[in-house]
Amino acid sequence: MNTLITPRVAKTLNALHREAETVDRAHIAARMAEITEAGESFAEAVPRWLGEERAAYRTIYHDYAGNFLSVSETYGRFLYMIARTCRAKRIVEFGTSMGISTIYLAAALRDNGGGQLIGSEIEPTKAARARANLETAGLADLVEIREGDALDTLKHVGGEVDLVLLDGAFSLYLPVLKLIEPYLTQGAPILGENAFDPSYLDYVRDPANLYVSQPLPVDEGRGNEFTVRAA
Repeated sequence: MNTLITPRVAKTLNALHREAETVDRAHIAARMAEITEAGESFAEAVPRWLGEERAAYRTIYHDYAGNFLSVSETYGRFLYMIARTCRAKRIVEFGTSMGISTIYLAAALRDNGGGQLIGSEIEPTKAARARANLETAGLADLVEIREGDALDTLKHVGGEVDLVLLDGAFSLYLPVLKLIEPYLTQGAPILGENAFDPSYLDYVRDPANLYVSQPLPVDEGRGNEFTVRAA
């Protein structure tokens, strides 16, 4: 079974991807213009963005309340494939946004025979939109979206976790991972979308921390990191 190709899910995802592309186009262009005006390369801009985030990530992401900042169709299908491959039953997602990635992961849970996805979204309007999109796709019964700061909402995830998607504030990837770490099953994939924070990369690439990790050549240029809990 492939829930992604059922009419209800496929129609919802197609509409959301088209809307996301339109809505986020101006945001992406503004970011690129900002780099150009500052005379920076992308690599030089990242430390500045991380510093700004650490100082005021709640304010910054409130300003993005109207933006999807979502995964691509290619990456979404990859998420579905990974969740199917590891036969995930419990998934944690940091940064639900409007629910596009959530739909891909929930579809995998459906095809794995059921399970639970715990999502965290700091913006109330995005959380509400994500819930509505999941209802439209017919996958809401598999998902709990916790509204608020992930450092609070993901303190207790209630059991073993088979897969993690990190796709929220870049500077919070490491602290969020450490919250979930005690619950990770052996071999659990951790997918870092836009994993630009050197402290996160240093941590997951250090074998002493019981991970195996490397850059992911899916949507190259977006800083995707693929990590597995080795023990």
